[in-house]
Amino acid sequence: MKTLGLIGGMSWESTAEYYRLLNELTRDRLGGLHSAQLVLYSVDFAAIERLQAEGRWDEAGEILAAAARSLEAAGADLLLLCTNTMHKVADQIAAAVSIPLLHLADATASAVRTAGLRRVGLLGTAFTMEQDFYRGRLASGGLEVVVPDPESRALVHRVIYEELCVGVVREESRAAYRRVIDDLVATGAEGVILGCTEIELLIHPEHSPVPVFPTARLHAEAAIDAALAP
Repeated sequence: MKTLGLIGGMSWESTAEYYRLLNELTRDRLGGLHSAQLVLYSVDFAAIERLQAEGRWDEAGEILAAAARSLEAAGADLLLLCTNTMHKVADQIAAAVSIPLLHLADATASAVRTAGLRRVGLLGTAFTMEQDFYRGRLASGGLEVVVPDPESRALVHRVIYEELCVGVVREESRAAYRRVIDDLVATGAEGVILGCTEIELLIHPEHSPVPVFPTARLHAEAAIDAALAP
């Protein structure tokens, strides 16, 4: 099994999900007492969030590039950036190392296409929903992407940072997200991408009238496929 290098901590709540998923998937594939072979570099999210808010993406990218170099030096064969939003600096991270970075949006687009869908709603941070670094990557994978209206985008973003990133899961917020999903379906969305890893703590398949695509799980599945490939 190849060694996976995880750049995590953004937030640690979702990174814990990655760790669980990677180990469960390895156990399910290999059986017995098998678990994932990985190294984790967990950053301080408060520092990254401040740089996000101030638009200092290059500086945030250098922090994560340094983490990637540390993971490569620790023996990682493949990198996973355990956050959707910071894929804004994915190219900067990939350029810093000689090992491949498995792009989360590519794994997601592949799963949507496999499901036979094309038009999908996207939930995530405001950065992910509004900027082109993620939507454009999905579009280049053959998808048509729709996002909520501005008021709903603000709600989705607020719940991520003020609740989910600190481990708070509220039924009121789940109900609000379900209304946002219903609105996306009304505009023709055939499925909904949970384009922030923390959203998987709140929204599960039974909360949506159309298929949901949990990006952390899809990323983890693609990573184990790659790690176990000959």
